[in-house]
Amino acid sequence: MPDNPQTQQEQEQPQKEQPRRRQARGERRIAQLLEAAAQVFCTTGYTAASTNAIAREAGVSPGTLYQFFPNKEAIAIELGDRLIHEMRETYGTALAPVAPATPLEEAIGAAVDRFMAFNTEHPVFFALMHGADVPGRMTEAHDQLHATLIGRIEGLLASLMPGAAPADITRTAHVRFGIYKSGLELVLASEGAERTAYVQEVKDVLVRYLDPLTGDRPGRR
Repeated sequence: MPDNPQTQQEQEQPQKEQPRRRQARGERRIAQLLEAAAQVFCTTGYTAASTNAIAREAGVSPGTLYQFFPNKEAIAIELGDRLIHEMRETYGTALAPVAPATPLEEAIGAAVDRFMAFNTEHPVFFALMHGADVPGRMTEAHDQLHATLIGRIEGLLASLMPGAAPADITRTAHVRFGIYKSGLELVLASEGAERTAYVQEVKDVLVRYLDPLTGDRPGRR
């Protein structure tokens, strides 16, 4: 007698669900380890961090950690890749060219707010990407991200500085990014009202730097 199709389906269903459950548990464990690594990297820096410290922060044994990552560098690379992907989504909207009539304070403020929100939510991004000990192949990813960010800043500045020479826009983009990065260190080192005040200072410095360069444009204060 042929097998009952319904019975076969009932037998196969648990077999299909088990790999999915194992995969879901694995993803949760990876997320747990990455969150712990982010905390350790922020606290001690990448060089001083260890897999034992990450496992301890995650509340698991080192053996459990090694089931998912062979070493500290692999953890940092996975964490960095995820953050870079999210960062690309952030700057895609934060640094879009603006309409000529957009006030300078509004254009700068919107971009700074988005970047500050990302970096304060993920302080490990700064620790990994701007530290002196960027691990392994993350150096190349960091350089690519930096070049792309400068290009997007140039696009934003071109909309704010119509008629400016390309070399001037590029130079201004590098200076602007340097100002922002320096201010970000102060922002990440503070909390509460003090952090808010530093964010506003960064905006004010950028506006004062760019205001004389934007010329007689609509929306200029």
